[in-house]
Amino acid sequence: MPLHWKLVIDCTDAPALADFWAAALEYQVEDPGPLIGQLLAAGRLGEEAVVEHHGRKTFRGYAGIRHPEDPFDATSGVGGGRRLLFQEVPEPKAGKNRLHLDVHSESGGLDKLVARLESLGASRVREVDQGPAGHWWLMRDPEGNEFCAA
Repeated sequence: MPLHWKLVIDCTDAPALADFWAAALEYQVEDPGPLIGQLLAAGRLGEEAVVEHHGRKTFRGYAGIRHPEDPFDATSGVGGGRRLLFQEVPEPKAGKNRLHLDVHSESGGLDKLVARLESLGASRVREVDQGPAGHWWLMRDPEGNEFCAA
């Protein structure tokens, strides 16, 4: 039986980076509000473990996004399919990523995709054109993590 997985990305501002990637991939930011409410009411979670972002309660230091068509738990908001989790770490990014995402455009839509990603806060690093083998842009998200737009 195949294993379930999620990609975890270290960052300095989990809610903000989740917002960027949710918009970039057209995913949904997970809403753990109902679970946080239950945990706070039961005394199993302290207020110091919670922050508010865009009017919703979320766990301090964490934010997840999920594919809008995949199943999810309504109480925790956690997706049961394609999912990215952002976790805050104290140190800033240093060096090149050892793993990165490739974001694919519709056929002939690379310029439109790159412009949309830039409008969300991404930046271009360099264009790669390998003729028939492929054409893409190496880009950075708002925290400097490299990804490719193809």
